[in-house]
Amino acid sequence: MKIPVLDLKPQYQLLKPEIDQAIANVLESTQFVLGPEVKLLETEIADYLGVKHAIGVNSGTDALIIALRALNIGIGDEVITTSFSFYATAESISLVGAKPIFVDIEEGDFNINSSQIKDKITSKTKAIMPVHLYGQPAAMTEILTIAKEYGLKVIEDCAQAFGAVYYGDCLGCHQSCEDSQRQNLTQKYVGGIGDVGAYSFYPTKNLGAYGDGGMIVTNNDDIAELAKMLRVHGAKKNYHNELVGYNSRLDSLQACVLRVKLKYINQWNEARRNIAKNYNHLLANNQNIITPNISKGHVFHQYTIRVKNGKRDELKEYLAKNDIGSMIYYPIPQDQLPVYQEKYQPNPITMKLAGEVLSLPIFPELSLERVTEVAQIINSFNT
Repeated sequence: MKIPVLDLKPQYQLLKPEIDQAIANVLESTQFVLGPEVKLLETEIADYLGVKHAIGVNSGTDALIIALRALNIGIGDEVITTSFSFYATAESISLVGAKPIFVDIEEGDFNINSSQIKDKITSKTKAIMPVHLYGQPAAMTEILTIAKEYGLKVIEDCAQAFGAVYYGDCLGCHQSCEDSQRQNLTQKYVGGIGDVGAYSFYPTKNLGAYGDGGMIVTNNDDIAELAKMLRVHGAKKNYHNELVGYNSRLDSLQACVLRVKLKYINQWNEARRNIAKNYNHLLANNQNIITPNISKGHVFHQYTIRVKNGKRDELKEYLAKNDIGSMIYYPIPQDQLPVYQEKYQPNPITMKLAGEVLSLPIFPELSLERVTEVAQIINSFNT
């Protein structure tokens, strides 16, 4: 039996009556763009995350772009971010005319190394954009402390982290933030910690639509108002455009699907954590791989191991021969992509991990039997 890296069918089959009815209701209403379903989703997500505002947009990439624009970041500005993420992170910065400045990552959690951020701050720096990669919260207390010290904004890239909770148990802790500061942020959902959070609802995400979709969240009224204008061509009302904006409206069909799924997100994220724990247990004695750390708020959008001795690609091929899917997120760091060719010096830890990472099958419906099968195949791989 093949084991794909992701299978969306079991989830749809589970929710089929609810989703089919929700879609039918939207079709009957004939209100397909923004409209009541989007407003309801925005309210429900804002309530879930504990933020004042949630603004539905066309994609996670648009959420980042519009967040940057709403913070008045553009030509001549610099934004500090991680070198290890999907290109949309850096692309959004470049698309608004700013320059991405890349910081290396922590070997223990794949997230931005907050201790290196200060070294990259210049007079042009306007913001820090941490990524909660694979569903693991970044070191937000230290990042916010630095941002406050230098008067910078913080945009959280939460594309892979819907429902992730910050507990201050940073794996790469540098002991540079105060307990009181950390306690103030503990148990907050990512996205509501910085100035703005940006989410993706691409179908593969923990909370995934049946097409593209995204969400901007913030506690700042002015940022929210600007984001709402920017998603509809820079207008507060029709035919009265005040800014050069975008056509980035979340449609009602995606919103109604997300509203059904939102009710199950905590259950699904807990299932992902349990799968990760089972993998870690089953792979614990394998000396050829490094399993991921499991912090309390991690939601495991991906379960990503590190393969030692330069054997990552061989293991991937071995898994494929045994009908097991796997993915490499990401084989080339953002700063070394062709689009930025020779503009940045490579970051050593990022380069090292880009050659080691391998993401294994994980989705809430994946059974312990299948997880065990994957682990057994990995353990039988002779390096």
